[in-house]
Amino acid sequence: MPDSWIVVGIAVGYLAASLLVGMWPGRKASGTADGYVAGDRTLGLLLMYFITGATIFSSFAFLGAPGWAYGKGAAVFYILGYGTLGFVPFYFLGPRAARLGREYGFVTQAEMVGERFRMRSIAGLMALVSVVAFVPYLALQIKGAGYVLYAVTRGALPEWAGGALVYGVVLIYVYRSGVLGVGWTNTFQGVFMMLLAWGLGLYLPWRLYGGVQPMFEQIAAARPEHLLAPGLTSAGDPWSWGGYSTAVLMSIVGFSVWPHLFMKAFTAKDDRTIRRTVVLYPTFQIFLVPLFLIGFAGVLFHSAPDKADQILPHMLMNMEIPAVLVGLFCAGALAASMSSGDAMAHAAASIAVRDGLVESLRMKLDSATQRSVIRAAVVVVLIASYILAVTYRGDLVNLLLWAYGPVGQFMPAVVAALYWRRATGPGVLAGLLGGAAVTILLNAAPGLKPWPWHNGIYGLLVNVPLLVLVSLATRSSSTERDDKFLKIAAG
Repeated sequence: MPDSWIVVGIAVGYLAASLLVGMWPGRKASGTADGYVAGDRTLGLLLMYFITGATIFSSFAFLGAPGWAYGKGAAVFYILGYGTLGFVPFYFLGPRAARLGREYGFVTQAEMVGERFRMRSIAGLMALVSVVAFVPYLALQIKGAGYVLYAVTRGALPEWAGGALVYGVVLIYVYRSGVLGVGWTNTFQGVFMMLLAWGLGLYLPWRLYGGVQPMFEQIAAARPEHLLAPGLTSAGDPWSWGGYSTAVLMSIVGFSVWPHLFMKAFTAKDDRTIRRTVVLYPTFQIFLVPLFLIGFAGVLFHSAPDKADQILPHMLMNMEIPAVLVGLFCAGALAASMSSGDAMAHAAASIAVRDGLVESLRMKLDSATQRSVIRAAVVVVLIASYILAVTYRGDLVNLLLWAYGPVGQFMPAVVAALYWRRATGPGVLAGLLGGAAVTILLNAAPGLKPWPWHNGIYGLLVNVPLLVLVSLATRSSSTERDDKFLKIAAG
């Protein structure tokens, strides 16, 4: 059994290093809301690459992906499908949003859409849906951190305490440094995770089976259902081909309009940086492959974890391997959780204040006051997410799939705001309300669905027609302003 003190010491050392890296950039940002939320619009290619890549390398990737490879087999490859294509829309949407941000001072997605259609209710609704979706996504990260520390301490540190410890560190550097702290910690954590993922992904199949090919040969002989695509024969709970393909589609639609990702358009120093980031982004998928191999390595392991999401720490803690390696895994898994959680906490708080209070409710807050209120909101968002994390009993991937449904309803509104002159505020609002309501209803009552598709797809089938029909039936209150807005967006 690995020496727990060495493992915990490495984890604590990693948390301390992350705290220092996250605190240091805060001294460079201005004391304004723009400095805290958008980093004074100075982020270059390196920070943009890692701050966007962190949306993939999270607890979802380090624990959820191996858990699905272990429990559901080939169904896990849906992650590669949407991860490769999901950022493509941002190549077109991102530069347009960046130009508008420089002209109007936008720092959030809802600010941009609300300004185009001059309806406070749109910004307020987008803020509400964003926060509702962010809380479970952030809870996923906290829960993942708790899993890791619980496993490597053999239960001495409960999941609730581990999650609190890790996200206490996140709270400190996000509170202090804002988006610059998020960017630099993501860069530090991203490099570390890439190296560790490939190290473990190749080491475990070699140690347990003699290599990657022998591993799959043995699985094919003993558990062939693990290597068949959904809709044929699936491991674990069955996933129909319709459910699988619509999960990929909905994840692609929702990926670019996740508020914490879309907001990075307003932080980039120029359009070229955004386009280069999009082109380079699929390289992050390369580092998911070894995480899938880890999950498959557990299929024939001599014992099973309590939950599929715990397969990676379970194997490490039940193998005769050096304590240092277990400690590095622990640090890598914590990095995966923190590198996404910090961006989400920062974005959720920024959206709640900028879009909910300032834009929608028209509260008169100067820039310095906004920065202070956003900091307070970071604390509130993390507490709400922590409560969900310690009470939720499902698996991590399903928690993420749930969150994609409501957020995906933003895509028609964003496309209409940036491209369609004839779109109107009432049309966008009707589409958002209808799409979000249907998605949330089906999440609560899945028995109402005629086919086993992702709930967000049903929402889009209501959202898009409502947006188009209501827009055609109404008129914009200022066509001159719309023309100016679209001209700036087009460059």
